[in-house]
Amino acid sequence: MDTKSTGGGLSHCNLDRRSFLKLGMTLACGLLVPFPVRAAINASSSAPRSISLRNTHTGESLEKVTYFAEGQYLPEALREIDVLLRDHRNGEIRTIDPKLYDQLFELGRAMDHAGPFEIISGYRSPASNSELRNQSRGVAKRSFHLTGQAVDIRLPGVQLAQLRRAAIAHRAGGVGFYPSSGFVHIDTGPFRTW
Repeated sequence: MDTKSTGGGLSHCNLDRRSFLKLGMTLACGLLVPFPVRAAINASSSAPRSISLRNTHTGESLEKVTYFAEGQYLPEALREIDVLLRDHRNGEIRTIDPKLYDQLFELGRAMDHAGPFEIISGYRSPASNSELRNQSRGVAKRSFHLTGQAVDIRLPGVQLAQLRRAAIAHRAGGVGFYPSSGFVHIDTGPFRTW
């Protein structure tokens, strides 16, 4: 960008075509970033984060459990959530990726919904995953559920398609849409949709 001084000490910009296009693209890209993504960027602060969950298989629930505060994850709260997301078929518990909880937190904010996420499936043991693969072609052999990086959810009062759109806009990991089974899958793997 070239600047030239005018008589009164004011300056103005002479933009060549390339600089003008770069400026326009920069401004346009800033406007295209969806709100949930901007909200996710702000959530990296040390502000407290809480989520509410209800396991549809066990009936257990956690109301507004604060899992992050004062710039750090809270081990006791994480353990409580890990237990709720255990493999309901055999009770096996695995440490869940805290970024998954951050995704739920952000989705709740994006949907302006504090109610509990209904958990259809959290952690899956290899035995459970194998059993499900024998029953359905839609179960991945190397599912992120096996590593504690995925959860299948719904949010009462929110249409599944709306929840899916919010998860896709967040671009924090994989997003699967299963309307006939009544849930949306999210994980902390690379961003992709199906």
